[in-house]
Amino acid sequence: MGFNLDKLLLFLLCVVLLASEGEKVCGLRSVDHVLRYGEEGGLAQKNRRILANVHVVSFDAGKKSAAKSSAFDSNSTSKRRVRRGSDPIHNRSKSNNNWYHLTLHSPLLRIPNLHCDYLIINAIEPNVARPRSGAETPPSNSVMAGVRPARPATGFRAFFSYKVFASAVFTLLSLAALSAILSSSSSPPSHNTASAVVRRRGFLASDPLRARLDLIYRQAADHSALATAYATYARRLKLDSSRQLRVFQGLAATLSDLSSRLAAPVDDEDALRPLEKEAKDRIKLARQLVGESKEAFDTQLKIQKLRDTIFAVREQLHRAKKLGALAGSIAAGSTPKSLHCLAMRLMEERIAHPETYRRAASVAPADLADPDLYHYAIFSDNVIAVSVVINSAIKNAEEPSKHVFHVVTDPMYLAAMQVWFVRRPPARGAKVEVRSLAEFGFLNSSYSPVVRMVEGGRRDLSVLDHLRFYLPEMYPKLRRIVLLEDDVVVQKDLTGLWRVDLDDMVNGAVETCFGGFRRYSRYLNFSIPEVRDQFSHRACAWAYGVNVFDLDAWRRERCTDRFHQYQSLNEDGTLWNPASVLPAGLVTFSTTTKPLDKTWHVMGLGYNPSVSPDEIRNAAVIHFDGNMKPWLDVALNQYKHLWTKYVDTEMDFLQLCNFGI
Repeated sequence: MGFNLDKLLLFLLCVVLLASEGEKVCGLRSVDHVLRYGEEGGLAQKNRRILANVHVVSFDAGKKSAAKSSAFDSNSTSKRRVRRGSDPIHNRSKSNNNWYHLTLHSPLLRIPNLHCDYLIINAIEPNVARPRSGAETPPSNSVMAGVRPARPATGFRAFFSYKVFASAVFTLLSLAALSAILSSSSSPPSHNTASAVVRRRGFLASDPLRARLDLIYRQAADHSALATAYATYARRLKLDSSRQLRVFQGLAATLSDLSSRLAAPVDDEDALRPLEKEAKDRIKLARQLVGESKEAFDTQLKIQKLRDTIFAVREQLHRAKKLGALAGSIAAGSTPKSLHCLAMRLMEERIAHPETYRRAASVAPADLADPDLYHYAIFSDNVIAVSVVINSAIKNAEEPSKHVFHVVTDPMYLAAMQVWFVRRPPARGAKVEVRSLAEFGFLNSSYSPVVRMVEGGRRDLSVLDHLRFYLPEMYPKLRRIVLLEDDVVVQKDLTGLWRVDLDDMVNGAVETCFGGFRRYSRYLNFSIPEVRDQFSHRACAWAYGVNVFDLDAWRRERCTDRFHQYQSLNEDGTLWNPASVLPAGLVTFSTTTKPLDKTWHVMGLGYNPSVSPDEIRNAAVIHFDGNMKPWLDVALNQYKHLWTKYVDTEMDFLQLCNFGI
C-alpha cells in the first residue's frame, strides 16, 4: 500500500495551526476583586493564605523589570502611591506596577464569568513577595478581564509555546518515519526500479499508474513462478509427452522477461497499455495450460507416490525378514530347557557311576574301521537328535548289523552322549562310536584355518560344523562314508547309497536349484575377483543333509587343501557368510559333485509348511532344515510327528526333564 505525502503535509499544517493558539491571560486591578470572588468572602486570613503563593511580575511602561520581594500586606491593597502631578492616573506609566498572576485552574480560586488561563492582579504595592524560582510567567496574548487588557508580550514565545513546539516536532518525526516504513513495505524487493521512477515524478504529486503497474508486475511474477514449478515437476516426473515440458519452460521464460520489462520506467498511460495487454494475454495462456495439465500432473504425482509407498513397504519387508531370520537363528541355536536338563541328568549319572561307564567306553568293537561296512558320520552335541537319527536309520535298515555310526561331539557333551548310548545301546547289532573332537590331534591352529580363527576370537565359526572337511584324516581306513545331519529322519534303507556310481566324483548330493533360485550367486560374493574368475553364478547349488563322499577321490583331488585355500581368503568374511558352512562346501566341491536322485533327500520341513505329502512319503531321508527344528516349540505341527515317533520314550531321563512328546 502506498502513502500520499501531500495529504500528510496538509495534515501536519493543520495540526501546527491548531496548536499555535496561545494561552489567555486575564488581569485584575486590585486584590479586592480576588477577595470579593473568594469562596469564603470576608475572611482576610484565608485570602492571605490564598495569595501567599501568588507569582508576582512587575511590568514597566517601556520594558519588563524584575519584581521586588516584600511582605504582603492586605491593608495596602486599596492604596496607591502617586507622584506629584495634576493627575495620578496619568502618571501611572511611570510607576512600577506589581501584577499578581495565578492560574485559574486552582480549586481555591474560582471567579464566575471569567474565561482565562492565567489571572494577573495589580496591587500597586512595591513591597510584595518575589516570585519563586521556576514559576510560570504570564503568556503573551493577555487580555484583561474585568478592568483592562494586559500589555501583549513580544518575541518568539508570544507565537509558539515550548510544549506545543516539542509536540509538533515529535509528531512530524513520527509521521515521517511511519511514511518511510509504509513506503518501503508497499513495494516488492524486485520492484526497486519502478518505485524509483514513481518517486521521481514529484514529491507531492500522486502517480495514478503505480497501482496498475504493481498489480501487473505481481501477476506476471506469480504466474512465472507457477509455470516454472510445473516445468520442474514435469522434468522430475519424466512425463511421456515432452511437449508440455517445452511449453511450460517457454512460458516461464516469457513471463520472466515480461516482469523485467515491467520493472522499467513507465511515464504515461500509452506506455503502460501495451504491457498490460501483453501481460493479460500471457497470464490467460498460463492459466489455460495449468488447467489442462493439472489432471495429468495429479495422476503422475499419484503414481509417483504409489511407487514410493511400494518401495517403502519393500524396505520394511526386507528389514522384517532380516529380523525374523535373526530371531529364528537365535531360537534354533539356543538350547531348550529340556535338552539342557537331559544333558545335566546324563552327566550326573556319569559322575555317580564312573567305573561302569569307563569300562563301557574302553570296550570298542573291532570292526569300527571295517571298510566293507556301511559307515555314517554325525557331528552334533544334541543327544536326543543324534539318538533319533540312529534309531530311524536302524529301524529302516535291512541289515542293521552292517551299519556303523561315528558320532563326534563337543568335549562338554562327550560324557552325556556316552551315557545315553551305554544305557540305550543301538538295536539289532548296529554299532555306535562316540568321540570328542579333541581326540583328533591334527586339528590345530597350524593346520586348520578354522581352528586358528576360532582360537583368535571368531565366535561365528564352529569347529564341530567344519569337521566334515576333514573326513579323510578322521577316518583314514574308510573308502566311502555317508554324512548325516542331526536334524534328519531316515525313512528307508540307505544301503543303496553305497551302490551309487559317483563317476570318480568326491561328493554325491541332491541339487536344490530350480529356475533362477538357489544358484551360486545366492551364496557367494561375485564382486570379488577370486570368486568371479573361478565360479559361475548360474551354477546349481546343492544341500548338506545326506551326502555320500568317496574318500579315495577326496584324497586324490586334495579337496581339504582346496578348502583351506578358500577359507583363508574368506578370513574377513568377504567371499561368503562365515556363519554358514554350505558356501564353503560349494567352493570346495564345485567341480567334484555328482547329483543324486531327489528322493534320497527331501528338504524344507523346518520352514516350508507346503511340502508335498507324496514327496515326504517317498523320500528316503526327510530334512528339518531351517529354524523350526522338531525338538523346539516353534516346530511345524504337521511334520513334528515324523520325528517324535523315533524318540526313545523308554529313557527315564526324558520323563524327568518334561519333554513334551
